[in-house]
Amino acid sequence: MIRGLIVAAFVVAATAAGAATASANTYYDTCSDARAAGVTPIMQGEDGYAPHLDRDKDGIACE
Repeated sequence: MIRGLIVAAFVVAATAAGAATASANTYYDTCSDARAAGVTPIMQGEDGYAPHLDRDKDGIACE
């Protein structure tokens, strides 16, 4: 329960600070789109990561 409250507080604080947020349904056609959203670089496993954005296949998209 406490961990959930800490995570929720962090998300609210990050959003209030203007940090970019993404959902599990996040998809970017191009790295230009991801950069415009302010979420680059995108690590493998993070929302928005897709193999077509990771040109050198190192697990970091739009670097």
